[in-house]
Amino acid sequence: MSTLPVALGLQASFGFGDRIGLATPGHVRAMLETGSGIQPIFPQQSIREMTRTQRTAKGVMSDALGGMEAAGWTGITGADADHLKTPADVDVTVEAGFTFFTIDPSDYVDEKADGYDVDTLNEKFADVASQIDWIDQYLGTSVSLDTGTVIEFDEVSVHRAAVKYGRALVHAVELADYIRKVTDEKGQDHEIEVSVDETEQPTTLAEHYIIADQLLKKGVKVVSLAPRFIGELEKGIDYIGDVDALEASMKDHNAVSECLGPYKLSLHSGSDKLSMYTPFARATKGRFHVKTAGTSYLEALRVAALKDEGLFRKIVDVSRDHYETDKATYHVHATLADCPETAGVSVKELERQYIECWEDVEDGLGFTAPGRQILHCCFGTVLTNPELGNALTKCLQANPDTYAEVLALHFGKHLLALKAGM
Repeated sequence: MSTLPVALGLQASFGFGDRIGLATPGHVRAMLETGSGIQPIFPQQSIREMTRTQRTAKGVMSDALGGMEAAGWTGITGADADHLKTPADVDVTVEAGFTFFTIDPSDYVDEKADGYDVDTLNEKFADVASQIDWIDQYLGTSVSLDTGTVIEFDEVSVHRAAVKYGRALVHAVELADYIRKVTDEKGQDHEIEVSVDETEQPTTLAEHYIIADQLLKKGVKVVSLAPRFIGELEKGIDYIGDVDALEASMKDHNAVSECLGPYKLSLHSGSDKLSMYTPFARATKGRFHVKTAGTSYLEALRVAALKDEGLFRKIVDVSRDHYETDKATYHVHATLADCPETAGVSVKELERQYIECWEDVEDGLGFTAPGRQILHCCFGTVLTNPELGNALTKCLQANPDTYAEVLALHFGKHLLALKAGM
């Protein structure tokens, strides 16, 4: 291949996940048609997604680079090895040529920390204090951000950060050290993103500051950090919450990144969050990363709805059958009662109920089609089903122009909304 992945640094970037391996031409078309000034990451896949789809890191890389070449992409690309948790995850993705490594320390986060009363918090802190060497660096201090916000590091906020993220920080630094060691041995460049977004409660400014400050002080090559923002960022639908309050909060988080880095703020579960893209780009002053994954799969299902009605109905049926089990690893609100069964319903109506998401609703957000969440959560079940997975792949291979067209339209909305805030 003529174009190999590179480290993108602080350039605005957009990750195009592809769970089937046929979406890159549509991603390229979206980039070319929008002229957004945002750098792409075409090869992007998490270890969890590779497991569920029975793909390999080398296969993901080969499919993306081949798709780029076939579509005539001559620009640069990054390559995101997403949600890495172990040295073994690092080994396979470094070997495949990835350059952007997203560390996921969520297994070491105490998600209940925000609900602990003071006595419980002190007990939990005593359990982790021996693993933490940074408490005295912050306790009793404050930081004034250029937004006018002051971060106060009182005992409760510092101890809560230690309980919630202390072990996660240790793990993230250890894995980052391993990434540096392995890439150095191969003479490969690398950059690191750390994800702390997979929690019920938002990341506070004090927590963000401590996490980033410690990562940087310990030599981690942090190019971006993904905090848990306020509101709800569910899969497959638009942002749920007060967008003005979100923008004000993101400006504070960006001020932390400028104070310590700078590094990019990263938006995970970034697919379909149309109402927040422009404020996000504006709040970060165009220094951001957006990560998408499942939306390309959903657009593949739109192709099935347009070209193979019987296949689409089967996929909806199987997804409904497995939704209650498959949604376990996701934070979603959709229920089976929100969407119709397929019997007696036109394919056009099924497409609207299960795929569409751009209709306006009363609060002004582009939030509809809870069926998207049902289909999104069940991608692994569908793609590893011998009948359905093969049939969907054949449908996309038989209709490459249609798939590229719907992807270009869909991602064009994403990229143009981001461009409007830059």
